[in-house]
Amino acid sequence: MQDNEIVDLYWARAESAIAETSIKYGRYCKSIARNILASEQDADECVNDTYLGAWNAMPPQRPSRLAVFLGKITRNIALNKHDYNSAQKRNSRFDALLSELEECIPGPDSAEDAFDEGETARSISAFLRESTPEVRNVFLRRYWYAEPISAIAKRFQISESKVKSMLFRTRSRLKIHLEQEGIAL
Repeated sequence: MQDNEIVDLYWARAESAIAETSIKYGRYCKSIARNILASEQDADECVNDTYLGAWNAMPPQRPSRLAVFLGKITRNIALNKHDYNSAQKRNSRFDALLSELEECIPGPDSAEDAFDEGETARSISAFLRESTPEVRNVFLRRYWYAEPISAIAKRFQISESKVKSMLFRTRSRLKIHLEQEGIAL
């Protein structure tokens, strides 16, 4: 089924929208949640919450790219679940991933910083658009989809050391780019 047909089912409030979403995007959403949470049970819960989130968002929203829309919902739910789980215990794999970015991306400490998050996001997007497709895809696979380095290496048929060095160089260039944009740590 095409994405626009699935969106039409949501707008018609047809319960089959969820089943069609699950068939087409269930594995995609689960991989995002699993990479962030490292728990099958939590990932399944996030995917189910994604379907509910999509159901509640459509209407009024009519996403033009359903995969991106669902991916964003899943990622946000998984990150919230990670925050909840982190209050009780640490998810060292995902925390290590976040610590990689701490050196180049500022975190919000105040209301002003939270406002600046939008500018930071726009600047990062511009930086990634200027990067080569390979660099951009590796960066997004690591920091958006939270994929392990070994999976990225396998996906792009390159060595793990190349992925690591590529990410290191990209983070270094990103830090310089953000500093030039006036976005300081």
